[in-house]
Amino acid sequence: MGANPQLSSSHEDFTEVKVLIRRTQESSDLPLPSYATAGSVGLDLRACISQPITLVPGGRALVGTGVAVALPAGTEAQIRPRSGLAAEHGVTLLNSPGTVDSDYRGEIRLVVINHGQAPYTIQRGDRIGQMVVGRVLRVALEEVSKLPESERNTGGFGHTGKN
Repeated sequence: MGANPQLSSSHEDFTEVKVLIRRTQESSDLPLPSYATAGSVGLDLRACISQPITLVPGGRALVGTGVAVALPAGTEAQIRPRSGLAAEHGVTLLNSPGTVDSDYRGEIRLVVINHGQAPYTIQRGDRIGQMVVGRVLRVALEEVSKLPESERNTGGFGHTGKN
């Protein structure tokens, strides 16, 4: 089967947008967020902690990343879990996806939770989440007394795919 040029994963396939980033004093020795592969859409975020944090099963912690960003107007950053941590250890993020608004300038911090059955220790510099930056729409709400009909209408919460 030949290569499909529409499915390549080189950097040229992505639109680059400049995002200003600032390190906190505590993160000067840590790498900046980065893409793990040429096809990655999420920048890996690292734990900027002074001491290891051990999460018991069901435990959670607010973990700083040591970075703050200035996103362009009309964009947001979604903060998402790392699939490897979830699959291997049951460790994920609460408030997921979290949103970083374009006017927020504080440190990006993640609420990490251990849904696993064993304690999990976060070390300084561990990749604990990922940040995906995307465009957003701003809506103008128009109140009406009735919404237009659709095929689905009001069916929800497990309704689709059932007779």
